[in-house]
Amino acid sequence: MKERIKTLLEEALPLVDVESDFLFSELDSLGVTHILMTLSAEYGIELEASDATPKNLRNIDSIVAMVKNKLCK
Repeated sequence: MKERIKTLLEEALPLVDVESDFLFSELDSLGVTHILMTLSAEYGIELEASDATPKNLRNIDSIVAMVKNKLCK
């Protein structure tokens, strides 16, 4: 799952270092929205604006954890 999410984000946001430990700080509101929409479509989960927190979007690992958490609900 981690590699798939990394690939999706690299394709969606080619100018962003998706392997950064501070990914959230590199994103603007459009980038955040794009991530949420891409992951929602890929995994059939509902991600909302309230999910767009620095904790959830800090790095790839935190994004994977967020997706896994949503899949378990």
